[in-house]
Amino acid sequence: MNRAWRIVGILVAALLGWSLGNAGAVTNSAEPNVNWSQWGGNSMRNNTPVGHGIPVDWNVGKFDYRTGEWNPANAKNIKWVARLGSQSYGNAVIADGRIFVGTNNSGGWLERYPANVDLGCLLCFDSELGEFLWQHSSEKLPSGRVHDWPLQGICCAPLVEGNRLWFVTSRGEVRCLDTEGFRDGENDGPFTQEEIQTEQEADVVWSFNMMEQLGISQHNMCSCSVTAAGDILLVNTSNGVDVEHNYIPAPEAPSFFAMNKNTGEVLWTDNSPGLNILHGQWSSPTVAELAGHTQAIFGGGDGWVYSFDVAGSPDGKSRLLWKFDANPKTSKWELGGRGTRNNIIATPVVYEGHVYVAVGQDPEHGEGIGHLWCIDPAKRGDVSPELAFNAANPEKPIPHKRVQAVIPEEGDLTRPNPNSAAVWHYSQFDQNGDGNVDFEETMHRSCGTVAIRDGVLYIADFSGLFHCLDAATGQVHWTYDMLSAAWGSPLLVEDKVYIGDEDGEVAIFRHSADRAKAMREVDGEWQPFYGTREMGNSVYSTPIVADNVLYISNRTHLFAIVNSESSTEATDD
Repeated sequence: MNRAWRIVGILVAALLGWSLGNAGAVTNSAEPNVNWSQWGGNSMRNNTPVGHGIPVDWNVGKFDYRTGEWNPANAKNIKWVARLGSQSYGNAVIADGRIFVGTNNSGGWLERYPANVDLGCLLCFDSELGEFLWQHSSEKLPSGRVHDWPLQGICCAPLVEGNRLWFVTSRGEVRCLDTEGFRDGENDGPFTQEEIQTEQEADVVWSFNMMEQLGISQHNMCSCSVTAAGDILLVNTSNGVDVEHNYIPAPEAPSFFAMNKNTGEVLWTDNSPGLNILHGQWSSPTVAELAGHTQAIFGGGDGWVYSFDVAGSPDGKSRLLWKFDANPKTSKWELGGRGTRNNIIATPVVYEGHVYVAVGQDPEHGEGIGHLWCIDPAKRGDVSPELAFNAANPEKPIPHKRVQAVIPEEGDLTRPNPNSAAVWHYSQFDQNGDGNVDFEETMHRSCGTVAIRDGVLYIADFSGLFHCLDAATGQVHWTYDMLSAAWGSPLLVEDKVYIGDEDGEVAIFRHSADRAKAMREVDGEWQPFYGTREMGNSVYSTPIVADNVLYISNRTHLFAIVNSESSTEATDD
């Protein structure tokens, strides 16, 4: 049997045994989800778990920031606290009594790697007690910050199914781990070359080096929260620019690919962004059954959204279903964030048959103009809102150009695309009707992913604005200025919406399209209905809920938060 038909057989078998329900999708059941086993809880990426009695009031206590030791004396509603590193961006996931979270090595959990050794770390804790179980350690690449930025650690979230975990290391590897680590006394293979096999070490099942085997050149680091459709694992490679930001070292290398999650065999690859990559590619894939296909949806480093048939083509290649330019054609890319063209860092979300995604840039580039889109995934081909032409041949669309797709001074022009999949677009809206568009009435660059329930959509932008919109129409309901940059995404559970910010506060709103219900008016100013809670340090990640416990990471610690005054346990040392 040739390779193409072998792949088709694998895919068919996988898809027959797969549904969004058994992949952990949230249903209308009142039963709380016990697990939250990937970024967004399932492959549609909508962070809306089911929980009961989730706290809105807590106090994290005090910390000795020299030693990291936690003092629980003044803590309230804290079940346990666990030390992470000095910079933690990865979103925690929960599966079968274990919590997994990415960070750096400043916590110094392993004796062989003291806290002053820079690593990318994936930590595993017991979710009931907060007890440290094991660590996967990614030593820094010798090429330095172009490929593996100092102190950034592991910035993605893993995918967990059964006793297997998949994630992307900062070194450009896709790795499959045994969730037990070496605590089960076994060395699972085919990879069995771990030098240290003590209980606190990770057990690697297989490893795939994207730099060596696919020729990628990730920019700053690899960071992709993988997802799967049955036995098919989807990965964004983080392929990007060189250290000086002058050229693309590996334009022919894949940006997106699919692999067999049991063996690590590559099924298909795609390098669509190619020479049009603007910076890096740190978005994460989304998978859903849409318009008759199981679609793998990727945010590209060129600012386009791409959808592929998960099964690929019969000859083992990618099969593009549609692509969507999420920037205006006249927008311009400029180094350091000075321009108006953006790439995509957020993860696409699927809700009621539509795809939702915002554009943004590396947070180091600062604030700027942003766009939020609702896309119809039933269209095919180039489904961008506009098409680009040149006056010299006004009937033939011109190829996309990296820096600026349409340059009017060179005779370029745009026309509406009759095949556009844009359902709605949000960039600015005059909410108060005064004829001016204020700062608070503008969508800015975002790293964040939307959360949607009951037709109400929430998203934070990097300028610190928290937006609430109608998911079907894009109508803006209300906006709140957090006065601090937001790196993460909302959590929507029960009647509550949580969002963290760079100042270390978590704002808690009531879930409502009505501003007067979502917030309270205090001394003439609107404030989140449930107020804000101090986390003691910047919150770069996204809160999650599993088994009626709220989990929030700040830069240095992971907190398990419950409605129980007596549940504080000093478990962080």
